[in-house]
Amino acid sequence: MNQQSLPGASNALTMGILSVVLTLLCCGPFGIIFTILGLNSTGKAERLYKENPGMYTGYENVKTGRVLSYVGLALSIGYLIFLILYIGVIITFISAGEFNDF
Repeated sequence: MNQQSLPGASNALTMGILSVVLTLLCCGPFGIIFTILGLNSTGKAERLYKENPGMYTGYENVKTGRVLSYVGLALSIGYLIFLILYIGVIITFISAGEFNDF
């Protein structure tokens, strides 16, 4: 039986990698966009695989892409919470007049 590469598996893996890398390196909460795209690609590829598992190869890329997307989501949410707290502390210091002494 001739097996094909699973459509969307490499896309899910790429989006999962981008969600982690972009969250850590530059974009913070914008990694959520790639997480959503990765999870969407993962869902489509998983449905195709479950319809006919003997026809496709590359399901491990789908699982890895899903895990990386969830890791990217957790990192993005953590970064967003840190950013909100950081801005809140700065606003608190400014409103309390703590920066006037410098």
